[in-house]
Amino acid sequence: MESRKTDEANIEKSRMTWRVLGFAGALALILAALAWTSYDINVIREFDFDTDLLEDEEIPVNIVQPPPPPPPPQQTTVIEIVDDEEEIEEELEVEDLELDEDTEIEIIEEVYEEEEEDDTPFMIVEHMPAMGDCKKLRGDERHQCTQLEIIKFVTQNTKYPQIAKDAGIQGTVFVYFVVGKDGGVKDAKVLREVDPRLDKEALRVINMLPKFEPGEQRGKPVPVQYTIPVKFIIR
Repeated sequence: MESRKTDEANIEKSRMTWRVLGFAGALALILAALAWTSYDINVIREFDFDTDLLEDEEIPVNIVQPPPPPPPPQQTTVIEIVDDEEEIEEELEVEDLELDEDTEIEIIEEVYEEEEEDDTPFMIVEHMPAMGDCKKLRGDERHQCTQLEIIKFVTQNTKYPQIAKDAGIQGTVFVYFVVGKDGGVKDAKVLREVDPRLDKEALRVINMLPKFEPGEQRGKPVPVQYTIPVKFIIR
């Protein structure tokens, strides 16, 4: 079959020429890239070499010594030595006070205000309050005897509220009170409640306690606090 292309339009004849030119251009680009890369590596190595030299170089450090402390001040005390035979004359100036008959001498009396007594109750004092026959005792025996007398009195005089008993309510009411300087009971209050009826009965019994012999601290009567359990048990 005969080709209808003219010689000018037929590119088959110049294919080899263009192929050679393409290979040559590609080779030139590769060589240029290799030359540029080796140049960067050389620069980096030179920079690293200079950095290592700077790191290995030792810089001398100048240490400045502090100045020495100043010497202590010298004592300037002067001691005079006096012979035993030499007498030391002391001159005393005495002012003559002439009092006329008309001169009035005023005597100023200093009035000391008595300190306000502190009514804060104590927990433990030298001589604890005593009740009944415990007044004859001293120390711990007096304190333990008084506590037993209080419990005995409360047990004998407590009346179990019938409503609370029928309802099966029972428990222990803790009551706080103070034995005052006059031996009387005051400031009674419930510390731990059980039931309003039982609490009221416990307060009633505590306020019925007879007078104590008041506690003493340094020979003076002082208020002393107590906390007593009042037990309500159904038997």
